[in-house]
Amino acid sequence: MAKFFINGKNRLCGEVEMDTAKNALLPILAGCIMVEGKVTLEKATAYTDVEAMCDILRALGGVAQRKGDDLEIDCSSLDKCELSHELASPVRSSIFTLGPLLARLGKAKVAYPGGCDIGLRPIDIHLSSLRQLGCKIVEKNGYIYAEKGKPLTREVFLSFQSVGATENIMMFCALLPGESKIYNSAKEPEIVDLARFLSCCGAKIEGAGTDVITITGVERLEGCKYRAISDRIECGTFLIAAAMTGGEVKLENAVSKHNSALIEKLKTCGCFIKEGDNEIFLSAPKRLESFVDVETAVYPGFPTDLQPQIVALASIAKGCSLVFENVFENRFNYVGELLKMGCDIRFKSSICIIRGKDKIFGADVVSTDLRGGAALVLAGLACEGYTTISRVEFIDRGYFHLEDKLAQLGADIKRI
Repeated sequence: MAKFFINGKNRLCGEVEMDTAKNALLPILAGCIMVEGKVTLEKATAYTDVEAMCDILRALGGVAQRKGDDLEIDCSSLDKCELSHELASPVRSSIFTLGPLLARLGKAKVAYPGGCDIGLRPIDIHLSSLRQLGCKIVEKNGYIYAEKGKPLTREVFLSFQSVGATENIMMFCALLPGESKIYNSAKEPEIVDLARFLSCCGAKIEGAGTDVITITGVERLEGCKYRAISDRIECGTFLIAAAMTGGEVKLENAVSKHNSALIEKLKTCGCFIKEGDNEIFLSAPKRLESFVDVETAVYPGFPTDLQPQIVALASIAKGCSLVFENVFENRFNYVGELLKMGCDIRFKSSICIIRGKDKIFGADVVSTDLRGGAALVLAGLACEGYTTISRVEFIDRGYFHLEDKLAQLGADIKRI
């Protein structure tokens, strides 16, 4: 397995472009199941999770091929409705195929999804919502057996603002005759992006990004060309990396409003940030101040996917910081690896207490999950000495050639 080898204490400076968002591309690829025609996804970054989703589309009878930086998808001949454990287990987003398969073929057999071990991440909201819309669902032998039926209601009320459930239901309803509504829907930018993509294909969706989404079903969806939004989590990770190294960076293809919660915290830490139309400039002081506290929440709150990275920042900031994790119960699994680097962190249940230190030191550490692995990279950049990070395949799921982009900004990092 590949490893990252980092020689720390290099100041990050320069310009770098952010990639298209993993968490936008994955539901869009699932949405292609419903499209009868060719879809071209421009500058579709080749994250390992994206490539896994392309394998899923091929297994279902679709075509997915790379043309330079673009992805060409054609599911016109898609005729299979079964997703095996081998295909579903590597990637959490495999569950996104459930709604589109039901919409397109009227039935589905989908294995339970995999992904990083950061908590239970139950899919009960997905299933209960589809049941409300008339689907017959049986769970047995590690599979979800689903069949389209007559809707019991056209109004779905989500008990929690689940991003995945909102996306799954929105896709299912796009081909369901009549008007459907999703109440207490998630508001993340990726929700809005999926709605825009589906609308480009001919869907009729209103209210994405608000509490209530209204979908008027159409008979078919046509192909289109589309470019997904930039990755706000990659953007946030690079902002934190620059802050931790006392750097000065300009991030291009970066939407500041998608990271407003993080930007406010970084300003509290002493960073100067200038927000442009599609770019963000950050200049950091030599020593960061603590941000006092962070509490993860659904958008537009502080994202759980940036929680490990902000803990890494707090470990070298002046003062004490508190982090409250309200989304995933196992999100602090990575903390034990930061302790090997000399960080002063204590956690219990959903609360993490971090006392910033003047210096932390390189060590041999292991990535436990995607975002926890990113936190170890950031800590390694700020460390005295050398850090080796193994199991970087977790990091590759959500960052494309992370080491090359960091090296472009002056980091001493290599894949070995």
